[in-house]
Amino acid sequence: MHTSEAAHPLCEIDDLRIAFRAHDGTLNEAVRGLSLTLKKGERLGIVGESGSGKSLTGRALLGLLPPAAHCTAKGLRFDGQDMLAMPAHRRRRFCGSQMGMILQDPKYSLNPVMTVEQQMREAFALHEPKLGRRAMREKVVAALESVHIRNPERVARSYPHELSGGMGQRVMIAMMVSTGPRLLIADEPTSALDVLVSMQVLAVLDELIEKHQTGLIFISHDLPLVMSFCDRVVVMYAGRVIETCAARDLVNAQHPYTRGLLAANPPLVDPPVELPVLSRDSAWLNDSGEQQGAPL
Repeated sequence: MHTSEAAHPLCEIDDLRIAFRAHDGTLNEAVRGLSLTLKKGERLGIVGESGSGKSLTGRALLGLLPPAAHCTAKGLRFDGQDMLAMPAHRRRRFCGSQMGMILQDPKYSLNPVMTVEQQMREAFALHEPKLGRRAMREKVVAALESVHIRNPERVARSYPHELSGGMGQRVMIAMMVSTGPRLLIADEPTSALDVLVSMQVLAVLDELIEKHQTGLIFISHDLPLVMSFCDRVVVMYAGRVIETCAARDLVNAQHPYTRGLLAANPPLVDPPVELPVLSRDSAWLNDSGEQQGAPL
């Protein structure tokens, strides 16, 4: 890697805050003062309970938060560029070319009235608008082949409801990775799949990330999976980062919340008679951040 490339992280988030207004007019923060960095080619896992702010963090990077969200940050940089200073139209174009996101369930992510080829053409046209019809079809078929789909021509003609869950997830990966994003956000990409298909999908994702040297933010509830697939792990609780460690060291984490999450994944061999109940401490909610960042 050249010195200039290693001079700064791929992605930097400083004091990200996302809030939603309640019926009484008060703002309830869903992400509170989150800061993290991602190196080029690094695989960063984000774990935590449902509602801890994992998916909102990923969507904030891409500018995909709902209109009702109030989002601010002190800093949001991608490959050294200040995304907060970008005009909205330029940021949309920038995110579309530099980042991609794989969502949880292809049944809800793929358009049910469009064939796979039509949807992939739409995605690829944003990057290569002058590509001819024949060349575009070849690109679609090649992308499907890259995720080890045996009959890419047939799948390209298919509608989402004609595909299995694993096949649909491979299509999503092909759409996102084949356009060459430098950052890929995978939000529970295997949660709707059985164990065998999950392993197959992860193997495909691993191969393509390695090929394109793509940075990865992997959002998951599956701690053993994150430990085996990622380089580093961020643990979130109630919108905050409470612990960060190397993925291989997660099993030795010290924070009681992380210990509670690990205990909720009992071993298959000689499991405990009863699962322990996670005891929560109000001190985990303490937030000393006072300054407000720039709106996103």
